[in-house]
Amino acid sequence: MRPKIYLFGDSITEESFARGGWGSSLAHHFARTADVVLRGYSGYNTRWALKVKEKVFPAAESGDAPVAVTVFFGANDAALPDRYSGFQHVPLDEYKQNLRDIVAFLKKQWPSTRIILITPPPIDEAARLQDPYIDNLSGLPERTNDSAGRYAKQCLAAAAECGVPAIDLWTKMQQSPGWEKAYLRDGLHLTENGNKVVFEEVIGQLREGEISLETLPADLPLWAEIDPNDPLKCFEK
Repeated sequence: MRPKIYLFGDSITEESFARGGWGSSLAHHFARTADVVLRGYSGYNTRWALKVKEKVFPAAESGDAPVAVTVFFGANDAALPDRYSGFQHVPLDEYKQNLRDIVAFLKKQWPSTRIILITPPPIDEAARLQDPYIDNLSGLPERTNDSAGRYAKQCLAAAAECGVPAIDLWTKMQQSPGWEKAYLRDGLHLTENGNKVVFEEVIGQLREGEISLETLPADLPLWAEIDPNDPLKCFEK
């Protein structure tokens, strides 16, 4: 069976199999070598993720250990508690501990699996005001870039303490001029270019863990390996 790569996260992960999404790009990239399994849940925070983790992943006894899991939460945890998305808010210290607990769970399940944490992206507050989820009577953005940055730092700290790699998406995206419109379509979710950034960063982290097209064998004989004079011979191995 092909090895698996799980993508665990919120709406930015759930949407990743859309056209041009970072998840669909991963699936295309590993088309003959690994199955990319989507486990994205729109609106979820780390508190809710902890509650459902046993339902999301197969039991360790199944022997179906993935080669990698991305954990991409924080955008909802960082929603401000006194704004209209306050029910999604998770306090900063709890967010960090929740990430640690998720990593500990995955490590216990599959000690050899490469776990990659991804920070929340930056926030374009002006765009969030133009595209609220519900009527925004306060006239204030429900998320701020400053808050997202604090959660990003805690994500990086959790990764360091757990000894797993992390992608600092919050910093990476802001290094490009005009990142607000280039990478975010509504101040929070990713444009096609934003998805490309995530894809490239994830590919880089997988490669560092020796998970690549060069290290994973292709599934079944390749077209070039089939003898045109005896096509069925290669399937006898």
